Amino acid sequence: VLCGVRGIKMMKKSIAVLGLGKYGRSLAENLYLMGADVLAVDSDEKVVNDFSGKCTSVVQANMENEEEVAALGLKNMDIVVSCTGTNIAAAIMSVAVAKEQGVPLIVAKASTDRTASILRKIGVDKILDPEGEGGMRSARILLSSSFKDFWEIDDNLYVVELNVREEWIGKTLIELQLRKKHMMNVVALKGKGKNWRFGNPEEQLKEDEILLVAMEKKDLRKWQ
Repeated sequence: VLCGVRGIKMMKKSIAVLGLGKYGRSLAENLYLMGADVLAVDSDEKVVNDFSGKCTSVVQANMENEEEVAALGLKNMDIVVSCTGTNIAAAIMSVAVAKEQGVPLIVAKASTDRTASILRKIGVDKILDPEGEGGMRSARILLSSSFKDFWEIDDNLYVVELNVREEWIGKTLIELQLRKKHMMNVVALKGKGKNWRFGNPEEQLKEDEILLVAMEKKDLRKWQ
């Protein structure tokens, strides 16, 4: 049974969080509270026992062991997140098995550029920066089909990178009336590989563009 937030429509995704250090625990717990089906894995029996009941299932496994990682059933996951910290051997094995099993999105925590480079070479799609983002922020990004990134300005106001939705393509900001209809203020926009710029309200939006918008917390939840 999934534990969701009442009144908020969440995307139901199956996510494996491998490694339950401080960041991994925060990520797994927030993903679960936001409605995801979460498999949490760690090699430490005490950590696994302490985390029991805080997500869909918690399993003990040696993530340096190929057979134990393969037995986790990662092929059934929409997303696999490696949070094994400084244990690069466990991270490499986890990512390699997830890649072989055809996981659509493979994500990994990396504390150094060197580690990030190695993980990208073996198939990681996205690197998480634990110094720059908390578990809740990472959880929202992973669960959303709309968000590219977002920043919490205070307890109520957020600035969000938002993908241009299909129904917005070819329309202008004047036509869309995003502030009136969706309570979001467009700060800037950019095309793929280009710099941020202030948008012309009469300019038609393109498929590959990203909007930088400001919105309140209550409105942010509508876009997950």
